[in-house]
Amino acid sequence: MRGLLVRWLVNSIALFAVVHIVAGVSMDRWQTTFGAALVIGLLNAFLRPVLIFFTLPVTILTLGLFTLVINGVIFYLAAWLVKGFHVAGFWSAFVAALVFSVVSFLLNLLMNPEG
Repeated sequence: MRGLLVRWLVNSIALFAVVHIVAGVSMDRWQTTFGAALVIGLLNAFLRPVLIFFTLPVTILTLGLFTLVINGVIFYLAAWLVKGFHVAGFWSAFVAALVFSVVSFLLNLLMNPEG
């Protein structure tokens, strides 16, 4: 349980960094970051595997690069679901998903997954 809370906090920090780095991504209030990070985590846990399964032939043909498009779609969908979380367009979501992944990865390297 503690590990999940730590991972959620790390993803919230990564999303807060994305808002300040990527021009097309914004939040109405800083508290929205926590809800948006939760929604992104849930979408990555439940919807992403389904999307990857159904797009497996395209992913194989593009040598895995289509997974980046799926990450952008997940990010854009999270912005559509969370009130106060805004993404200007798909390319902003695509870049934001890349930055989110890199920042989250680096922060997870610094933290112990168990908290």
